[in-house]
Amino acid sequence: QVQLVESGGGLVQTGGSLRLSCVASTTKFHIGTMGWYRQAPGKQREFVASVLSGGNAVYDESAKGRFTVSRDDAKGTLSLQMDSLRSEDTAVYYCNAFIGSPPLSYWGQGTQVTVSS
Repeated sequence: QVQLVESGGGLVQTGGSLRLSCVASTTKFHIGTMGWYRQAPGKQREFVASVLSGGNAVYDESAKGRFTVSRDDAKGTLSLQMDSLRSEDTAVYYCNAFIGSPPLSYWGQGTQVTVSS
């Protein structure tokens, strides 16, 4: 069973930065697309950013220009550098990855990000 573990969440003031990390419990299997999603209270989970196995990054409009997603396949890690944080970025952030062949979707347990004004 593959596990994804997130870290790096916390409390930050508006305009501040945080860096989220996600690590897979094994790199024995092929890891395809890895991505970040978030869920604010009372809202559905939404896409933030992802990185394809070839390295191409995709961002939601709300994240463009402020967030940077990256991955290290050798270590099985995914990162999200978040700058210029806004109160509306407050949410639980989840790591997702498609692992194995055929690929299965795995989710982390989530890490809380709170942006205070």
